[in-house]
Amino acid sequence: MRGVIRKIGYTKSEYGFNADTVRITVSLHEQSPDIAMGVNASAESRDSDEQELGAGDQGMMFGYACNETESYMPLAIELSHKLCKRLTQMRKDRILPYLRPDGKAQVTVEYDSDKPVRVDTVVVSAQHGPDIDMKLLRQGILSHVIKPVIPANLLDKQTKIYINPTGRFVLGGPAADTGLTGRKIIVDTYGGYARHGGGAFSGKDPTKVDRSAAYMARYLAKNVVAARLADRCEIQLSYAIGVAQPVSVLVDTFGTGRVCDDVIAERLTDIVRLTPSSIIAKLNLRRPLYEGIAAYGHFGENAVDMPWEGLELAEQLKQQGDLYDAIQEGLNDLALGNTRPFAEAMTDVKVKRTK
Repeated sequence: MRGVIRKIGYTKSEYGFNADTVRITVSLHEQSPDIAMGVNASAESRDSDEQELGAGDQGMMFGYACNETESYMPLAIELSHKLCKRLTQMRKDRILPYLRPDGKAQVTVEYDSDKPVRVDTVVVSAQHGPDIDMKLLRQGILSHVIKPVIPANLLDKQTKIYINPTGRFVLGGPAADTGLTGRKIIVDTYGGYARHGGGAFSGKDPTKVDRSAAYMARYLAKNVVAARLADRCEIQLSYAIGVAQPVSVLVDTFGTGRVCDDVIAERLTDIVRLTPSSIIAKLNLRRPLYEGIAAYGHFGENAVDMPWEGLELAEQLKQQGDLYDAIQEGLNDLALGNTRPFAEAMTDVKVKRTK
């Protein structure tokens, strides 16, 4: 733990938080046996020889993807994460040596017909040493952080840029403002662009569907968009504690789908099991892979090597779109009085379904 604090940059007492002097208390106890009895053996498997984990809690989880960026993430949160990463890099590389570890960013994007067209506002707040001139700090962050990250074609004369708008940010980190929140759930996900069930990720083992099902929902949504079944896709999974199968699987493509949302949902549940045991196994979640996503987001470019960012399902899902195109083409010909192409299209559908 001290190593993580040191890696972040809290190495001086003047920061109010020091890796070498901070008091660390470890206090662990077993999970409630009332919860464990439902997690260790799901309601469905209690009368069966096959053991299946039950969900570690009730709740709803959401996954989202869109075609705004190469990472299938909303543009605003992807730019915000890049700004924060760049801020850290400039501090650690000593290019902006007056910066301290705390910092955050926010980006407002303007849309036209659901397409991002410009960046309206950029906000960057960075902790700094007490003696730095604010004008110098603002110029440094503008030149070395904002301009290298925000594409020039998205900035214009009307773009508003706020750098340390209060005018001073010397005291930061846990010494200045801290609380037990389970991390900021919107920063960890989609920046408020998509719904969120309310459960945090960090600190939870994968039997807690707050974490594992949210990862699976992102995996499914991303593959739907990558397969070009929709431009945007949000997937909601809901669970009851102690029950393995989800009580709800809902797909919403916001009117952008090439295929009916219900058909996508049916196809997904046909090819992927959504029980906690199956999610953990498919995404290989019982291993130490989470440190790299403890900051800068659990999805998108920051998580490119995570298993839930894979696109293995896209080709299978693409076949569903091909079926839709074949039927639509046949219907168009039928409307023109030509019945043969429609018959061929329906034959094609049967062949592909058989495959």
